[in-house]
Amino acid sequence: MTADLTLYHAPDFASSIIRLALEELALPYQIAAMNPEAGDLISPAYRAINPLGLIPAMTTPDGPMFETAAILLWLVDRTGSLGPGPSDPDRAAFLSWLFFTSNTLHTTMMQLIHPERPGGEAVAPAVAAQAFEALNVQAGQLEAMITSRAPAWLSPLEPGVMGHYIGIVLRWAIMLPEDPALRFSLRPFPALTAVLAAHEARPAALRVAAADGLGPTPFTNPRL
Repeated sequence: MTADLTLYHAPDFASSIIRLALEELALPYQIAAMNPEAGDLISPAYRAINPLGLIPAMTTPDGPMFETAAILLWLVDRTGSLGPGPSDPDRAAFLSWLFFTSNTLHTTMMQLIHPERPGGEAVAPAVAAQAFEALNVQAGQLEAMITSRAPAWLSPLEPGVMGHYIGIVLRWAIMLPEDPALRFSLRPFPALTAVLAAHEARPAALRVAAADGLGPTPFTNPRL
């Protein structure tokens, strides 16, 4: 693959998930630095790439892409790495859990750290409490799947896009809730913790952590 990849990126946004995959794949790519506070995401030029005005987006030889799971899946299929390909017998399970991470885990985490968004400040405490409970259930489902299946695509033995995605999502769930009682903990989930610890220790992840200011243990012991 050539250097025709440009990642629209702000540190410690969802684009860090894509950057982790790109670095692990050792693909040539360019960074287009975005400053959400300066209005970069609502500029006409960026909306032409991602009409939602969100990060991440990436331009590719196939055209512009947005949505984290879509970009990750495109990278897996284009490179044959970091996840099972279309003919792999484990592809169905991989797709199920990738979209679980995107549609369920990521959504629940956003409700935990931004509980005011669904219905305003009046219901924010209840939304946050429900999201915290749901996130722990979902982490338990991941823990059970890792323990029972030991999938190669979510393993401490080899890197994968699932580890990158889950690692960043849970990083925010650990760090960002305003109420300390609602900050997620990995302690009840040793198998999941082992996967994330292995991913964050890889050279590619250490490069991204240094570049984006994520700290030395961005998944298992994150710090602002």
